Amino acid sequence: MRNIQTTGNKSLLAGVSAKAGTSTLRYNPRRARVLAAGALLLALAAAPAFAHGEVAVDAGPNPLADSVRQANARFSDVAVALSEGYAPIPCVSGTDGGAMGIHYVNAKLIEDEAIDIAHPEAVMYEPGPDGKRTLIAVEYITTKGPAELDGHLFSFTNAPNRYGLPAFYELHVWAWRPNPTGTFSDMNPNASCDAVAAGTN
Repeated sequence: MRNIQTTGNKSLLAGVSAKAGTSTLRYNPRRARVLAAGALLLALAAAPAFAHGEVAVDAGPNPLADSVRQANARFSDVAVALSEGYAPIPCVSGTDGGAMGIHYVNAKLIEDEAIDIAHPEAVMYEPGPDGKRTLIAVEYITTKGPAELDGHLFSFTNAPNRYGLPAFYELHVWAWRPNPTGTFSDMNPNASCDAVAAGTN
């Protein structure tokens, strides 16, 4: 399981989405090296550089990310997330770089076990030095599975787990911030919790 760091002292379902998924695919070292090299070359050739806090979209077509962005544009204002029952948990950073940001989690949506593209269980923001929250991603969470959304399989976390939750499935969608490790990866090297770590939360 990936090591994570959390910054801040707020807590609601603490760490519910600070996790790494599991895979049932068979590992082929030679194929993995070839794919990794190809992905690196493509990323270096095509990925633009983005400063933290800048909102941007992946260059390639991604129907699910496009649908998520359209269905959840209202969350660009964090006040909307608060008004809909979302509450923040501490900013989550990877120990080897990158972050998930601050998750605003809706506990009632987790409890209802349904997946609705326009009502994600968590909305993710990058904190800025001025206290502003920039919308970067959403996360869908359910205890029913195997789960999928528009053909994309969720990652599975068994119970017992560090979050005190029953076994659950989750899918991150980086709809507003390019992620060189993948639109549906947990951590994003283009996201940061630095503003919170600097004491400006």
